[in-house]
Amino acid sequence: MTDWIMNLIAATGYFGIVALMFIENIFPPIPSEFIMPLAGFMVTQDKFSLFGVIIAGTSGSIVGALPLYYLGAKVGEERLKKFAERHGRWLTLAPGDIERANGWFERHGAKAVFLCRLVPGIRSLISIPAGFNRMNLGSFLLFTTIGSGVWTSFLAYAGYFLGTNFREVGEYLDVATYLVFGTIIVLYLWRVFNYKKA
Repeated sequence: MTDWIMNLIAATGYFGIVALMFIENIFPPIPSEFIMPLAGFMVTQDKFSLFGVIIAGTSGSIVGALPLYYLGAKVGEERLKKFAERHGRWLTLAPGDIERANGWFERHGAKAVFLCRLVPGIRSLISIPAGFNRMNLGSFLLFTTIGSGVWTSFLAYAGYFLGTNFREVGEYLDVATYLVFGTIIVLYLWRVFNYKKA
């Protein structure tokens, strides 16, 4: 998978980084923890600039946050809770989960948008309650940009500083990827069979 991501980025340039980060925000088949360090490593091969990689990664994250924000604004909390009531078992999303996430957003507001951009697994989801609560779009974009910028910068710098040792690390990243996906599948099945609507 490491080589596949690097080949894709090499073939498509900064646009490839934007596209991968956009997709990662909507449906994360490949997490940013793999995309951005690999892009940062490619800077050491004089293929890209570090600044360009960070801008591309941050831009992809910002654009990817918007569909979920508008989904939250369009569908609303109550309709999404009804959808979760009917289909929640397969989404492993209960109405109570939505209420808790929304309550957490209402308590922390803009700070939640910033902080959640730094937390794997919930970076994208915070966009939905931001939409529910009709958070000002300018503020949403500002805090999304700051949080995503910090996160993508950290990951890109990590790949950059690993430099020539990154290929050795990459061998272990492939193993780690399979372990992560395996864990996600096991957790998903566990939640499906232990699903509760509360």
